Amino acid sequence: MRHCLALDLQDDPALIAEYERHHRDVWPEVLAHLRDHGVTELEIFRLGTRLVMVMDTDDARFDAAAMSAAERDDPRLIAWETLMWTFQKATPWTPAGSKWTPMPSIFRLSDTTSD
Repeated sequence: MRHCLALDLQDDPALIAEYERHHRDVWPEVLAHLRDHGVTELEIFRLGTRLVMVMDTDDARFDAAAMSAAERDDPRLIAWETLMWTFQKATPWTPAGSKWTPMPSIFRLSDTTSD
């Protein structure tokens, strides 16, 4: 399954550069956590302060609730998320208490017929 989520960054060029630096060297525990919970691919795109994450998952293994619960119990993952939150902020459409917000698909080429 493919998931698309949005998040904003603080509007500060130095913080944005630091955020990108951290993502060139993601902590091994974070990468293992993603893979262990069925994330098969993950990309983050940036335009200005808006981030879009595209995450592909193995439907047989991925459970968002279990993944979130594991994040709350692991000190290293808590440290990563706390660090990341210094660079991030919720979008105007993000529910209170949330970070990354799902973006619904509004068009898919493969759902169309060709003439």
